[in-house]
Amino acid sequence: MPIAGAPQRPCVAPGRAVMRPAVTVDALLPALNEAETLPRVLRDLQGRGLRRIVVVDNGSTDATAEVARAGGAVVVSCPERGYGAACLAGLAHLSASPPDAVVFLDADGSDDPDDLPAVLGPVERGEADLVIGSRVSGHAEPGALTPVQHFGNVLSCRLLEGIWGVRFTDLGPFRAVRWSALEQMQLADRNFGFTVEMQARAARLGLRCAEVPVHYRRRAGGQSKVAGTIRGSAKAGAKILYTIGREVVLGRVAPRALR
Repeated sequence: MPIAGAPQRPCVAPGRAVMRPAVTVDALLPALNEAETLPRVLRDLQGRGLRRIVVVDNGSTDATAEVARAGGAVVVSCPERGYGAACLAGLAHLSASPPDAVVFLDADGSDDPDDLPAVLGPVERGEADLVIGSRVSGHAEPGALTPVQHFGNVLSCRLLEGIWGVRFTDLGPFRAVRWSALEQMQLADRNFGFTVEMQARAARLGLRCAEVPVHYRRRAGGQSKVAGTIRGSAKAGAKILYTIGREVVLGRVAPRALR
């Protein structure tokens, strides 16, 4: 059943051929005070064959919601601050009419929609349940990734490989995941740990994981909510390590039927 207010056909930019994925795909963009960057992001997502573009307004104090609606997106309100809370609110909205796959990307213009076919490819071909767009193996603009992010990626990915034998190079936000895999993972983290929870749980459950190189740009405007501050980076780093540790414990105590 169609969701009220959702576009029933892919958004098409004049003069651009429509990319039609082999699976039904919805895009989910958490957004906190991204009114400056959203117009370009939404414009660049047009003509990509997406069924719905959902922007989750994570308690913005600017015109994020209004700008998103004007750009053709479905807007979901999530006053509770937190990246994970916003993603979970968006997924709850999608659950009324779930897609085959969900693409997550940031609303700040740092992810390049031209990489969408590469990120979706392994899911479309039935090769992977979760695909991470790697900024590390791809091309990141100078200054787009902070030294703290580089260190956090190396540490976290080495832990994931050492514990579960699944090799990642990045915890990047640009990713595609099958809806059936999301249902298996039962994600719950409501802030900084959401992305690593997804990767750790996918690894722990034995889901098929893949990485593809992507481009990563400096944010197009506004202010970073995490990586741009020492406090935010420290909190995110601590939460990532805690989340990996929690998954180790869950893997040891969960009933076999849930593994």
